[in-house]
Amino acid sequence: FTNLGRVYRMKGYEIPEYGRTAKGLPIVNLLKLDEGERIQTVINVVKSDEERYLFFTTRNGLVKRTNTKQFANIRTNGLKALNLREGDELINVLLTSGEENIIIGTHNGFSVRFEETVVRDMGRSATGVKGVSLREGDFVVGTATVHDEQEVLVISEKGLGKRTIASEYPTKGRGGKGIKVMNITERTGKLAGLTAIDGKEDIMVITDTGVVIRTSVDNISQTGRAAQGVKIMRLDDEAQIMTFALVEPEQEDEEVSEADTVPNTEE
Repeated sequence: FTNLGRVYRMKGYEIPEYGRTAKGLPIVNLLKLDEGERIQTVINVVKSDEERYLFFTTRNGLVKRTNTKQFANIRTNGLKALNLREGDELINVLLTSGEENIIIGTHNGFSVRFEETVVRDMGRSATGVKGVSLREGDFVVGTATVHDEQEVLVISEKGLGKRTIASEYPTKGRGGKGIKVMNITERTGKLAGLTAIDGKEDIMVITDTGVVIRTSVDNISQTGRAAQGVKIMRLDDEAQIMTFALVEPEQEDEEVSEADTVPNTEE
């Protein structure tokens, strides 16, 4: 799925395998992307996923839910997944059962949580409905499905992260302004992303300078919703965390980069 709201489909084996430090193959060699179009979300799908839903969230806080059956036949030049308003772009797509709880996080450190069913099933050509009311200058940075037995993981641009019990994020109606997920200050930087975890995963954190670290979420303290969290990565001057992803935990330690991880110290 791309920022322009289009979806492409390809087999995993069609993507060449490279070493960790290799630059990789330009995506335009694999997909027919338009100028300014970039990949936002990659979803691994199997045939059994045909009775599920795709939940879309845009930068400006719109959401849409569409049955996966509407994406059964995707052309080589892609397919429109949703209509975007001028100045908006697609941020994330979730594969869901249709009955999940959805949590949305914003750059200024707010979140909303609501039941997926309050967003009706819509066609591919639909624009969606308001998922979160954004304050001036704010925008969406992350979405996830969540339940109360999980934790919500948030990471800031300047390398602070924390885990909070999901039940601290009450389920309300969609379209609200939300509640604080992190005490945002100049020291923390704005929110880089948000997701839900079970507590056994590893995360890979990526900076805007291309540095990657891998660490267990166990190394990140559980704190309250309004706390700043702990330092999880030392950054060079002016460097910022761009994104992070959950991965299966490793059985043995393996060096991922030369970036420094830091002790689990409350900030």
